[in-house]
Amino acid sequence: MAFNWFKNKEKSDEELLSEFRQSGDIDVLGLLFERYMHLVYGVCLKYLKNKENAQDAVTDIFEKLGKELLSKSVDNFKPWLYVVTKNHCLMFLRTQQSQLRKEKEFEKTEADFMESDFILHPDNNDWEPEEMDKRLQQCLKRLREHQRACIELFFFKELCYREISDNLKLDIKKVKSYIQNGKRNLKICIESYSE
Repeated sequence: MAFNWFKNKEKSDEELLSEFRQSGDIDVLGLLFERYMHLVYGVCLKYLKNKENAQDAVTDIFEKLGKELLSKSVDNFKPWLYVVTKNHCLMFLRTQQSQLRKEKEFEKTEADFMESDFILHPDNNDWEPEEMDKRLQQCLKRLREHQRACIELFFFKELCYREISDNLKLDIKKVKSYIQNGKRNLKICIESYSE
């Protein structure tokens, strides 16, 4: 039997819900969803603050409704749909924040690795480990106090910038600067070291 859009348009939300549960007809669900689609889009836009993401969310929510409504008993469609929409947006934002955290952590790890690279792989690798260690210890002593403290905490204690900043009561930009300059000075000293 063909879907009669005009006849069904007059039905209440409850009647359309009941008909969808019995028939599984996606056109019935589409008619019901269409009544509130502008509200769903508005909620998505409010939370996601991006038109494209909001439009995608509206589509995702409609797809989700078919499964949810066949398995759940919903008495009042409009408030239920609002909660589903809000939860969908919050889950999307949580996933996005989690991805950003992972990307930042990766960038930090990559930066830390790059910063420690000169100690792991000095330009002149003819030195024996004992010789390298001796040069490193002597050159550390020659660094300025803040540079030495930051280098030791970063490379040997493996603290992050924030922890070093808190420990030494220094601005985080200063910590980064001391590590960069200290690293450069150490490298020069190690390569030109003579007792």
